[in-house]
Amino acid sequence: MAKEGQTGIAHIYSSYNNTILHITDMTGAETIALVSGGQVTKQQRLEAHANTSIFMAKNAINTAKVKGVNKLHVRVRAQGGHNGSRYPGPGAQPAIRTLTKNGMKILSISDVTPIPHGGCRKKGGRRGRRV
Repeated sequence: MAKEGQTGIAHIYSSYNNTILHITDMTGAETIALVSGGQVTKQQRLEAHANTSIFMAKNAINTAKVKGVNKLHVRVRAQGGHNGSRYPGPGAQPAIRTLTKNGMKILSISDVTPIPHGGCRKKGGRRGRRV
């Protein structure tokens, strides 16, 4: 169990279908809190919603405070890759705002979305996706 005033890492994965908030210790090996959109809402279409991410962040904060974590490095991740979105979904920003409003000290915010370097061919055909 962590001591009072410990520092952790908040990994926020936010796509357009879901939001996952995972708070770990500084090594990333020990999970302190793990909350996803499906644990907070019953409707699948609301898993990535901003209000859902606010409740998720509050649940994660309560668990982290019990374990003594009050300072966080935030890592935001979108789907990324060669076919995914490079921009985080609608739940990332409200989750960060809720972390700060409820007593967590944010030390840094970084974007860790995977960026393709060549690799596989993008889907959509030779002329791209026709809308």
